[in-house]
Amino acid sequence: MGKITGSQAVVRCLQEEGVKTIFGYPGGAVLDLFDALMDSDITNVLVRHEQGAVHAADGFARVTGEVGVALLTSGPGATNGVTGIATAHMDSIPLVILTGQVPRPLIGNDAFQEVDIVGITRPCTKHNYLVSNVEDLIPTLRKAFHIARTGRPGPVLVDLPKDLVATKLIYPEKTPIHLSSYQPTFYPHPVQIEKACRRIMKAAKPVLYVGGGVILSNSSKELTELAEKLSIPVTMTLMGLGSYPGSQKLSMGMLGMHGTYTANMAVAESDLLIAVGARFDDRVTGKLADFATKADIIHIDIDPTSISKNVRVDIPIVADCKNALAAMNKWFDTESSFKPAEQGERLKPWLTLISEWTAKHPLAYKDNGTIIKPQYVIETLHQLTGGQAIITTEVGQNQMWAAQFYTFDYPRHFVTSGGLGTMGFGLPAAIGAQMAFPNRTVIDIAGDGSIQMNIQELATAKQYSCPVKVAILNNGYLGMVRQWQELFYCKRYASTTMDVVPDFVELAKAYGAVGLRATTKSEVEPVIREALATNNLVIMDFKIEREEGVYPMVPAGKANTEMLLV
Repeated sequence: MGKITGSQAVVRCLQEEGVKTIFGYPGGAVLDLFDALMDSDITNVLVRHEQGAVHAADGFARVTGEVGVALLTSGPGATNGVTGIATAHMDSIPLVILTGQVPRPLIGNDAFQEVDIVGITRPCTKHNYLVSNVEDLIPTLRKAFHIARTGRPGPVLVDLPKDLVATKLIYPEKTPIHLSSYQPTFYPHPVQIEKACRRIMKAAKPVLYVGGGVILSNSSKELTELAEKLSIPVTMTLMGLGSYPGSQKLSMGMLGMHGTYTANMAVAESDLLIAVGARFDDRVTGKLADFATKADIIHIDIDPTSISKNVRVDIPIVADCKNALAAMNKWFDTESSFKPAEQGERLKPWLTLISEWTAKHPLAYKDNGTIIKPQYVIETLHQLTGGQAIITTEVGQNQMWAAQFYTFDYPRHFVTSGGLGTMGFGLPAAIGAQMAFPNRTVIDIAGDGSIQMNIQELATAKQYSCPVKVAILNNGYLGMVRQWQELFYCKRYASTTMDVVPDFVELAKAYGAVGLRATTKSEVEPVIREALATNNLVIMDFKIEREEGVYPMVPAGKANTEMLLV
């Protein structure tokens, strides 16, 4: 085969990796790449801001399990994408970000639109590359996809000088990738599996503490089998919601700062905490010295650096969650001394206590009549979608209310920025999810502050006929920060009052979308029904109780048992 340009080779490599959709914004350094894309079957989604491109690729990756791809130009195009890259890095989302760079002879000369994007993103990527030699172009891209999707997933950036992608090359044959310094441990050690299983059989108060790693490894089926076989109650992190069906009796919902009373009390009283694909984040643990003090800890994670990083672990299992859970299920299936019925009977007092906690302190809110409560909006969204919608969120109160009151029964149905807490994430992520699944209902639950961070992406949704539904919980505040100011700063609302907020209904019309508004509780259901029946981009503006709070809440520095309740 004859020579092709580097840009043509990049596009061919993307096709080879199974890429069907990319999100990007053009500029001088990547014109050759965008031109080459026009001759391919890859859908190139033109966003309105580079941060939106990375968030959209991120949303695409979260709902599909595939590697999301973003294409950004050099300089400000690349730096505009950094927040999106950091968001994906914190939540272990597989992305490949292609950035343009000035021609190789100009690198280091402060050329027009030159930045050291490799240096800038080193702390917030799983790995990154500056391609210096044309013969390294395709091997580097292949490595990038391999690193992004294997082990603990994450974003990989590849910086492409403009002159290099214009150079001609012979496209290399694909060969197996072997990186001597990168060898994730996919399968668990059988001794550790047996040690963990025997400890589980002795536990009187076990808890499964489940994180996003279960969803990333597609091991929800194995987790559900283990939980139900052993009658062990399950609590999930924000990133783990949907990994175990939230409507099932063994589900205790989310734990941590805004977790359920039941989940936080169960972890505090547990004698065995089985952590699967979770990293003991500070929003989960609260005051570390008081976290799960009565429990031995089993920790399953593919990233060995996560184990014993924040809390001591008694039985570490380094492996892919799916393989580890499958091995545990197999051990219990073949162990003659294990009897599921006896296990259930043995744990009955523990499960009874958990049921009593739930009955005493369920997730609740005070409904005072006609004023719209945000929790009611979420409950109605769940009811009218049958729990089948893909929900994305912005960050803040809207995010926590969605996590608490929309019951997630399926993995990859909840798309939210967990580790970084990025405002402006939800709308572009919803577009990415809708591009992945055009026939699914995708809803972005937003706040009136957060939605304005990337509201320009309404144009992207409209251009690509994405019928995303945006539910704005509009209280005229930066709500979560306001709540902290109410509780801990004597209601001194410094820079959290949104005195000027757009008319979201008129704004929707300006973008060719549909705008709907509810100002009383009785209008909520009709507005949602109309939005779901509309084959168009829709903004729903819900005028909610202005000073509503998210509860339970664990104040900073307190133990998870020191919850503020409704």
